[in-house]
Amino acid sequence: MALSQPLTGIDAVLFDLDGTLIDSAPDLGGAVDAMRVARGLPSLPIEAYRPLAGAGARGMLQVAFGMAPDHPDFLVYREEFFSNYEQRLTANTKVFDDVPDLISALLQRGLRWGVVTNKSKRFSEPLARMMPLFRNASTVISGDTTAHAKPHPEPLLEAARQLGLPPQRCLYVGDDERDMVAGRAAGMRTVAVNYGYLGEKADTQQWGADLIVDSALDLLQWIESP
Repeated sequence: MALSQPLTGIDAVLFDLDGTLIDSAPDLGGAVDAMRVARGLPSLPIEAYRPLAGAGARGMLQVAFGMAPDHPDFLVYREEFFSNYEQRLTANTKVFDDVPDLISALLQRGLRWGVVTNKSKRFSEPLARMMPLFRNASTVISGDTTAHAKPHPEPLLEAARQLGLPPQRCLYVGDDERDMVAGRAAGMRTVAVNYGYLGEKADTQQWGADLIVDSALDLLQWIESP
């Protein structure tokens, strides 16, 4: 989507985490794939897991075992997956190309930035401590920071409160339709990225985002300095 003019009145840019800032699919997929191998099943390639990496345990268990949340063993398998993932949070997780340059450019322009993810604090907080990218983030809101997770707007509203900004002064960037739903409900302008965990049927053109970008750095040409 091409805007006719840059986004103005932006003081902070908030980002989804998995599939937007970082490629965590190798560690998410690796954690659940180890469960398959332990049960005598053949290993699956990481690319099999990648489209549903943004759905966390639900997505990973669906790919690995065809297991839905209503399966009687789901909670037991989920905790095993969580334990496996905890042991390898950043073993093969990488920041997406151009993201460090984007963050540096935002800071140079006097903009603050932060993270709003559905990942629970159990994982998001140690991950943020372990990865240098997040050292200058102004806020990190996890899926259990508030009583609600996206697509509810409350996590985004909490981020705005922590930044001391009205929501309309914040921009939210994500790779899932629920990110756009949450951002709009919070009164923020939204950006969809085409490089994340979109899944086979996802169509970013249908998400109602204010802007769609193909790479992280594409965002810069649409944001004016405050």
